[in-house]
Amino acid sequence: MAGQTKNSNRTIKRFIYSMVLILSLIQLSSCYVGRFFWWNFADLNDSNKFPYLEIEKGETTFYFDRLAGNKNFQIPEKYNPDNKFDNFDNFLENKKCVSFIVIRNDTILYENYFSRYCDSSVITTFSASKSFVSALVGIAIEEGYIYSTNEPITKYIPELVNQGFDKITIENLLNMRSGIKFTESYASPFADMPKYYYGTNLLKYIGKLKVEYEPGIKYNYQSVNTILLGLIVERATNTKLNKYIEQKLWKPIEMQYDASWSVDSKEHQVFKANCCLNSRSIDYAKFGRLYLNKGSWNGKQIVPEKWVERSTSIINDSRDSQGYPYTCQWRVLENGAFFAKGILGQYIFVYPAKRLIFIRQGNGYGKIDWADFFLEISKEI
Repeated sequence: MAGQTKNSNRTIKRFIYSMVLILSLIQLSSCYVGRFFWWNFADLNDSNKFPYLEIEKGETTFYFDRLAGNKNFQIPEKYNPDNKFDNFDNFLENKKCVSFIVIRNDTILYENYFSRYCDSSVITTFSASKSFVSALVGIAIEEGYIYSTNEPITKYIPELVNQGFDKITIENLLNMRSGIKFTESYASPFADMPKYYYGTNLLKYIGKLKVEYEPGIKYNYQSVNTILLGLIVERATNTKLNKYIEQKLWKPIEMQYDASWSVDSKEHQVFKANCCLNSRSIDYAKFGRLYLNKGSWNGKQIVPEKWVERSTSIINDSRDSQGYPYTCQWRVLENGAFFAKGILGQYIFVYPAKRLIFIRQGNGYGKIDWADFFLEISKEI
């Protein structure tokens, strides 16, 4: 009986400790560490977690043509060696897709949604947002707000007062070769990435950044580079980032839905430019169409053609964690295909040689290299 009483007391103490911890974390909701423990890693509900500023669609809407029904794609043998799946839809759902779209020559060949998601579901792009920021940089240069990618970033962000920042250029940020000291890992709440993701005062953190090594020397994927690019676009154009993308991209390419872009807090409104553009899958496909057509939208140049060509070319030895070449916030393949990519397997994949656009939004990668998967099913088209 005494042993049972001790075990019971321990259980009660653990319960009380757990409740105290949970209540403490709730009270720490304004602190990024508390938010990290409360929300944990990024998920598909993140568009609801953070304050945001709206992006309005225009008066006209572009619609893709459609087949009478979805094309019956076969599952590539290399991804189904044991014939576990005999149905393409079931395969995609099992591999954690929430949306999957294939478009060729402005015609939707396949469109489907899974796990209670539908065509009007808001899905954040996560790091695929970076490619939108790249487009805005190119537009700002074309309009004369930014003179050149060779300009030092301190011209626009004087808060970067520590030694070495005057040597970092916009070009360095675009290609993830800034040399800034920054830990991208999400594993520890005390790493840099959780601080910038869950923090409520990004300018405060930015002012404390340091340079680790000479810029331009090597590739190091760091989301803070894109946050700085977003600030540069805002300050150069004297326009909030949500309004600049609204004016220069969202309305001109006739998006179907309004969108939003998450910010650090209602008070400071610094954009999470690296991650948190929130919209629908079909509108992400329109951004892919814009780049497929080298920045032109139905005869009107929206993003400078030279900027698109350069952004989707291999220009250095930068390679991401999967070995894909990285240029100006895009991944680029040797065959001319290129793609934007987000942490949970969000993809805007463009294959110019076959006039194809793939949109894949997910709740994880499902242990698949989706860029390779797109190329495999492209063989069926």
